[in-house]
Amino acid sequence: MKGILSSIVDGKGFDIALVALPLTFLVTLSGLPLIYNVLMSFQQVDLFSLGTFWRPFVGLKNYAELFAQPETWPIFANTAIFVVSSIVGQFLIGFGLALFFWTNFPGASWLRGLFLVSWVMPGLVVGAIWNWILSGDFGVLNFLLRESGLTNGNIFWRSDPNYSLWGVIVANIWFGTSFNMILLSVGLSAIPSDLYEAAELDGANAWQRFRTITLPMMRSSIGALMALGLIFTLQQFDLFAAITNGGPNNSSNVAQYWAWELSFRQYDFAKGATVSVIMIVFVILASIVYVRSTRHEVRR
Repeated sequence: MKGILSSIVDGKGFDIALVALPLTFLVTLSGLPLIYNVLMSFQQVDLFSLGTFWRPFVGLKNYAELFAQPETWPIFANTAIFVVSSIVGQFLIGFGLALFFWTNFPGASWLRGLFLVSWVMPGLVVGAIWNWILSGDFGVLNFLLRESGLTNGNIFWRSDPNYSLWGVIVANIWFGTSFNMILLSVGLSAIPSDLYEAAELDGANAWQRFRTITLPMMRSSIGALMALGLIFTLQQFDLFAAITNGGPNNSSNVAQYWAWELSFRQYDFAKGATVSVIMIVFVILASIVYVRSTRHEVRR
């Protein structure tokens, strides 16, 4: 024990002590619940057996029953639409804003800071704001659409099955655009300006410089952003709870909200854990993409 303490004091084992403390914290508060959730997806669980660790093992029965339910595939389809549309929308608008502020015009710094308001706001607050914006009777969005002549009447974004999911998608794009803008701005600032000056001297126009310099140099940043976007979007719960509650008739329901609904509204904890495990697989895949995208940057 004296040797271990002396190594920590001397600095030889200080790095191990620094890693051991947060690792213990992660294993206790994240690792054990994760293992418990995965194990629960292979067990028969009810309210009476929820407090025990050992329950009847049913194998893949929960997974088979889940995919046999008629609402499963529409909800997973909604999840795919929500994830893809949110990531693409956030990336395109965020990249456009990053390029816009990259010109460094007067007042760009404080104006860019205003865009961060959406990212630092709690999800439930953002959901409450967009709940008012998307209101069918007095919503701001319907007012703008009517005044611009794009629509003749009100669109009930929250209660119409044709629009409910897209209403949450619009809110989530607004919520995550500033995060995309900041990360992409960091990637743009890392590109040497000499490359653009040399390309401009060679006669390359703006599109050619963007296609041959900006996009290739931003490849790792874009890959990391896509992976983080997938992880954050699959975790998005607050907007659905504040705007649509997954309705009407599951038209805006997605996997992350459905997992909570199965567990804490229908008390089918095994099915809720099963949906969570399926989502964990996609999060792990996104994490692999993120690590591979940033690996060479760490080495450098």
